[in-house]
Amino acid sequence: MTSETKRPAGADMAFDAVPEPRSIPFDEPWQWLASGWRDMLRVPHISLTYGAVFTLAAAALVFGLWIIEIRSIFFALAGGFLLIGPLLAVDLYEASRRIGRGETVRFADVIGAGLRARGQLAFFGAALLFAFFLWLQLALLLLMLFVGTSGLPPPDEIIQLVLFTPRVLGMVVVGTLVGGVIAVSIFAISVVSVPMLLVSRVDAASAARASLAAVVKNPKPLVLWAALIAAIVALGFAMLLVGLVIAIPLIGHATWHAYAAIYGTPD
Repeated sequence: MTSETKRPAGADMAFDAVPEPRSIPFDEPWQWLASGWRDMLRVPHISLTYGAVFTLAAAALVFGLWIIEIRSIFFALAGGFLLIGPLLAVDLYEASRRIGRGETVRFADVIGAGLRARGQLAFFGAALLFAFFLWLQLALLLLMLFVGTSGLPPPDEIIQLVLFTPRVLGMVVVGTLVGGVIAVSIFAISVVSVPMLLVSRVDAASAARASLAAVVKNPKPLVLWAALIAAIVALGFAMLLVGLVIAIPLIGHATWHAYAAIYGTPD
């Protein structure tokens, strides 16, 4: 009679330990942007195609807001893109990872990289999407509380209302405080967690803690990185969304280098 060796329960679900984050200099984020730019030049067909698809999706959302006449949450929508940005750039992380290993990068190599992730990327992505929809719901709620439900004003009228209407100014103050807390929290737990989940066998909670630990250990460089991301995305939107064709892949490639600088790579 032969006996079959049994695997311990949960063995297939074992996760790797997360290392300690490295200390980085304050101006390191500029190096991430430079490395991201070089990656874009190495694979422009992938980077610009990705940026174009993202831009078309953003344009479709803006057009939808225009049609259903809730254009006032356009600015909230732009801010919300920063929340789910780490999730949307997974394929760009894979492209930069392969470039760093000296491999040839093709569309087939990077498309669907998130589906092949070793960690709990899908679970973490669902959490980011939930935060995005919560962000939009809060924006609508604040507009209804301070402006009313009779009809939301367009963005150009909101500027006038903020300048001459105290209650709308209160909406801006409350919205900024609430949105700031959400944005800072999401940034802290996602700044390097998505690249980590892509290439390391870690669970979503550990990746979020690792990202938070990186922020705690390197507060000044990562505040600078957050400011650079916000400025680049804002510039992309200010250029009638066309600037996002370059802004999004640049940030995506640079984010991979941020993760590599703070935690290294399994390769």
